[in-house]
Amino acid sequence: MKEETYRLFETATIDEIVDTILRELDTRNESPFWKEKVGPFSNAVLSVLIPLRDSGILFDPQGDKTELLTPELFLEWSDFVSLKMLVFTIAKSNEANQLLRTKLSEEDCNKYTPIDLEALGTYLSKYSVNLENEALDFPIANYNLHQGVSNVIKSLL
Repeated sequence: MKEETYRLFETATIDEIVDTILRELDTRNESPFWKEKVGPFSNAVLSVLIPLRDSGILFDPQGDKTELLTPELFLEWSDFVSLKMLVFTIAKSNEANQLLRTKLSEEDCNKYTPIDLEALGTYLSKYSVNLENEALDFPIANYNLHQGVSNVIKSLL
């Protein structure tokens, strides 16, 4: 992966990262269908990861603290199951005004400030993810479509 891509994820804004991904997608011979999916997906995931990065409390899907937002971490979170877990973790953290369900130190968890879940919630709702009951599963067809989006992004990064 290009060094510029790592720097982009380490310091750039959501819009800068999404614009870069979409520009890269334009250079490929991909169907316009994927561009319609990749932009909203990237924005949704980054709408949570960037605030965590900027607060110094970024974590991976296993709940371990990570210092840097990298393309690999972004791709780890791109799994539909991980995204579902992320939205519920952040929702519960917003209610408690403290980061929950991670392995971060108490000091780090207390740095948490509520994160707007509108972009991620809207994205997941479009794919029939129940945002009221974490135990309910989502349709496998939606999972497969989402995996296609994730694979396109993986090929770009």
